[in-house]
Amino acid sequence: MSSEIIINSTRGKSRIGLLKEKKLVEFHQETDEVKFNVGDIYLGRIKKINKSLNASFVDLGSEKDAFLHYLDLGPQFLSLKKLVKEQKKTTKNVFPSLKKEKDINKFGTINEVCSKGDEILVQVVKEPISTKGPRVTTELSLAGRYLILVAFSDSINVSKKITNKEERSRLINLIKAIKPKNFGVIVRTNAESKPVSELDKDLQDLVSLWNTKITKVSKAKKGGRIIGEDNKATLLLRDLLNSSFDNIIVDNKELYNEIKLYVRKFEPKKEKIVKHYSSPAPIFEVYGIEKQLESLFGETVKVPEGGYIIIQHTEALHAIDVNSGKTSKAGSQEETAIKVNLDSVKTIARQLRLRDIGGIIVIDFIDMRKISNKKLLYSAMKKAMSEDRSKHTILPLSRFCLMQITRQRVRPELKMSKEEAELDSQGTQTADVIEQTIEHLFNKQNQKNIQLIVHPYLFSYFTIGVLSRQYKWFIKYRRWVKIKQDPDLSIKDFIVLDSDGQKIETKK
Repeated sequence: MSSEIIINSTRGKSRIGLLKEKKLVEFHQETDEVKFNVGDIYLGRIKKINKSLNASFVDLGSEKDAFLHYLDLGPQFLSLKKLVKEQKKTTKNVFPSLKKEKDINKFGTINEVCSKGDEILVQVVKEPISTKGPRVTTELSLAGRYLILVAFSDSINVSKKITNKEERSRLINLIKAIKPKNFGVIVRTNAESKPVSELDKDLQDLVSLWNTKITKVSKAKKGGRIIGEDNKATLLLRDLLNSSFDNIIVDNKELYNEIKLYVRKFEPKKEKIVKHYSSPAPIFEVYGIEKQLESLFGETVKVPEGGYIIIQHTEALHAIDVNSGKTSKAGSQEETAIKVNLDSVKTIARQLRLRDIGGIIVIDFIDMRKISNKKLLYSAMKKAMSEDRSKHTILPLSRFCLMQITRQRVRPELKMSKEEAELDSQGTQTADVIEQTIEHLFNKQNQKNIQLIVHPYLFSYFTIGVLSRQYKWFIKYRRWVKIKQDPDLSIKDFIVLDSDGQKIETKK
């Protein structure tokens, strides 16, 4: 099965598509404005203690406070508080010489160990969703390619997916020999059969990252990010890269070089699969991703074999309704039902992964009477979701032919209507053309003053922010581009006027 990662990096944001057999199975997008990603470590201040919840609310300098439950403190919470207190006094790393405190009471209460105003380090385990702020923990960890480094721990754990007893024993013994003081280690699935040299290098990189970044605490203010992932593309590669990948294609030269260095570091033999896309045609259109986005993110999604599913959302759960549509009704009602249900399974599993739908999912399959068919459908759903990286639980069908699924919810669901997908695609193309046009007019035609009239969508894109693209043009060309919006213009069209208000003919 061929696997490809296609990365489109324009307009200050990256869009990442994971393709399996040319089908989009995962889609990620990031912008410069994203905060509180899973895994990021921040310096926070306890704002409020809630005894009834046995939890505290942590001020991270944002509108919504983070939620920290007592069970997420970790046994060495007092050692962490001590670290922050001592590290505030000096720019030197105090962690290696820090003496650990006693473990906190497992069944204690939040007010016994926390006080309002305490400064603590917290790590995001769940991104802000809807009206809720991020959920955090004080059990800090750093994930590498093969290992996860856990601060203030002495334990060594091996991924359950590594089932070979001899291999598990080998890995435990290796880690025991190289593990530094005050750190625990979790061995990831990728570490299976890897030599000690690669494991040791990964471990040393993580320790070095911790030792370098932890000193930022001394000068950090409330809500300051101490450790975080700056690039979602390399984060995905860390978790996904394996022998099955055929291509990693990037349309941004700088990001291409960064990814190539990353792959060379961990998988030198796979370096050649990293390719730079330099064609003027949009990369997502060439690889068919735009069309898939337009068809896959609506409320109604077609099933290839003729049926369709309807996906609806509430605060409590997500509901998916399976319908037969134009599916051939040959045979009995039971035969038609099992055919449509089985046909829809792959589409549902793909949608859950693609949209990153988490929480409680209820699927209303077409009614079936035979127990054997219900068991068959249950097995098919488990198989379809076997490649899903998010933790999930699938329950057998109820007597009403309802299936319940819980899927780990750590970030907001990705929502994009067909219209939004199309708008974003067209807007990206038009913005790129405008950039080229302005460069040509200033550098080749020596225009002095330019007025640009665009769709409101593009007006916002060019003007929002202190360092807007309008301002960046001024810095680059030393000439100001006046921008106006016209709602009557299509997203594909724009007008350029010269200093006399006369229209300048441009090639679009």
